[in-house]
Amino acid sequence: MADEGNVLANLDNFGGAPNGANGADTQPVAGIISQYIKDLSVENPKAPESFQWRDQPEMDVQFNIGAKKVGDEISEVELKVTATSKTVQGIAYIIDLTFCGLVGMRNMPEEQMHAFTYAEAPRILFPFARRIIADAVRDAGFPPLLLDPIDFNGLYMQQLQAKRAEDGSVNAMPVGEA
Repeated sequence: MADEGNVLANLDNFGGAPNGANGADTQPVAGIISQYIKDLSVENPKAPESFQWRDQPEMDVQFNIGAKKVGDEISEVELKVTATSKTVQGIAYIIDLTFCGLVGMRNMPEEQMHAFTYAEAPRILFPFARRIIADAVRDAGFPPLLLDPIDFNGLYMQQLQAKRAEDGSVNAMPVGEA
């Protein structure tokens, strides 16, 4: 067996804390604690007629991000996605999903917490919401809807710039800089 040295001493120094540190948890940390479907609605209002429609459907996909604090270090991030498929004959289906994640954040500056909440957490949650929507559309009797990836960080930066410009902030970032 290889000599692994003093394991407890190695653990005490985990994360680069100097020997003799007070043991306080002072490193910034953020992550998804859990994720879940909060609400899922599948409407197939014109079935079974809609299965015979041959016109190319028009897709309307809307999404929104919300967040609320549920504890000192925990927030619920909500990714709401509504997908509507319609043709000249009518609405084929409507999928309405509210997918949430509990996010834990500790020892982070407020601006980093805000960015994690509204850009990084939705980026992490989106692939799971995308799969749920694809399965729901398939289970409604239609070909799965595979949503295109979304650049949540880019959208966050755009909205941050727009807010700064609207507020007339002197520190508004030029386009393309982060």
